[in-house]
Amino acid sequence: MAFPQKNPQCSPDQLFQTHSETQGLEVAQESKALEEACLSSHPEMPGNLKEAPDAGIPSTSESAQSFCSSSVVTTVSSSIKYGEGPSSKEKEDSTLEVDPDPNNVPIEALDENVSSLVNFLLLKYRMKEVITKEDMLKVISKEYEDHFVEVFQRASERMEIVFGLDVIDIDPFNQCYSIFIKMGLTYDGMLHCKVGVPKTGILILILGAVFVKGNSATEQDIWDVLSVMGLYYEKKHYIFGDIRELITKHFVEEEYLKYQKVDNSDPAQFKYLWGPRAHAETTKMKVLHFLAKVRGTVPQYFPSQYEEALEDEKERAREKVMAITMDSCSHCEF
Repeated sequence: MAFPQKNPQCSPDQLFQTHSETQGLEVAQESKALEEACLSSHPEMPGNLKEAPDAGIPSTSESAQSFCSSSVVTTVSSSIKYGEGPSSKEKEDSTLEVDPDPNNVPIEALDENVSSLVNFLLLKYRMKEVITKEDMLKVISKEYEDHFVEVFQRASERMEIVFGLDVIDIDPFNQCYSIFIKMGLTYDGMLHCKVGVPKTGILILILGAVFVKGNSATEQDIWDVLSVMGLYYEKKHYIFGDIRELITKHFVEEEYLKYQKVDNSDPAQFKYLWGPRAHAETTKMKVLHFLAKVRGTVPQYFPSQYEEALEDEKERAREKVMAITMDSCSHCEF
């Protein structure tokens, strides 16, 4: 992707603030779109999170619209703007032809098609099915099929920044795609929760906050960041559900986060750190790359965090070499 003007003086807090504000804008727009799209097609659904754990999931032949009406998926209504020029996905998707000028397309119509495609992609992720370009074209309005590349790129960005999912081209020749959890993580937050949307985006946000805060973030730090997204301590979110429970119970139980009392704090305060599973599955460098991408810059422009992430990479490499050496020695015959 093309990066805007770099600012070497930009602080890590500014880097992280941009990510949370961008993600917050998308989640806020999502909530509004979900209410308008889903409630209108499913009027008996209450305006809260009381949904049966096994709420009906349509068969793969059903449309994204019907999946939306089951209230387990969300609609995204407008485009992400976290960088200008072609994104990395544009460069990767060499099998896709260049669109006509997207500036000539009414933004509302484009957003509607992006929303439909996000619904469809989430359905396919839930079903663990491969997606083809032909499948996706069936979701997009015929009059906007010529703008498929633009719609696809924006939908992929929503999947990445809001839900923490990557849409990967697994077969360029046949134009087949699959969806994976970002950054090597293996938990999407859907196992324990009633609201059936991936919550990895929230986990990545928290891991990023802990990292840029010096590998330890207080509860207040975390909720300050989440509030920018419209996620609050005592309020269930329309899409993501009970965020406090998600963090303090599920993310902690799954060992992505550690929850500890701040030493010598009176009254007692608590802090979050990366848990062993976060350290095992992802790296500080991956988190920093993601946060820098959202801001539209590169990790090197945050030297303190970059040096720490680089040292973490070196340490991981040393540990890997040592493990291989010890394993080889254990099989040596004397």
